[in-house]
Amino acid sequence: MSIVKLGTRVRREQIAQAALALIASKGVNGLNMAGLARRVGLGASSLYRHFESKDQVLDAVIDLLRERLLRNVKIAIQEAANPLEQLGRLLALHMRLILEYQALPRLFFSGDLYAGHPERKAKLYGIVKTYLGKVAEVIRQGQEKGTIRLDLDPDAVSVVFLGLIQPTAILWHLSDGEFNVGKQIERAWSLFHEAVRVR
Repeated sequence: MSIVKLGTRVRREQIAQAALALIASKGVNGLNMAGLARRVGLGASSLYRHFESKDQVLDAVIDLLRERLLRNVKIAIQEAANPLEQLGRLLALHMRLILEYQALPRLFFSGDLYAGHPERKAKLYGIVKTYLGKVAEVIRQGQEKGTIRLDLDPDAVSVVFLGLIQPTAILWHLSDGEFNVGKQIERAWSLFHEAVRVR
């Protein structure tokens, strides 16, 4: 029986996903190369062929999150007909991402991730700013099409949109999954939609 050898890019993504799972259960400080190698089913030497250090793994995790966030924006725009529907779809996709990658709230709010690494903190901030910029662009398109109120500042509304997600994610994380994410997002979306739509 032959062993399937995964390509470097696929293997690196698999390792980053395994690192996210370890961070979800043990935190950033609980992530180590030996535990990561075991989780992925690699020998330590094989893992080090892909990543030389824990810092490189954490950078790959951040890259993975950036790719997923921005891909969600593209999917929402493709799947929904108008900007308001696109925002609703994006909200659902974002929450699905958090449920899939339970480490997200822990990762973004952990000083351990960027302690002593100002460049990593700046990178995370850049990812959030890029995401907010994409959301603001959808809002501007809604204003141009007459579905979102013209008196609203798109940049401010994009931050409010993000605010629908983060507290929900934190409560879900703190409650070990007991907090009803679906119900909260449905209520939050209803409030947001009513506040920004053109009547």
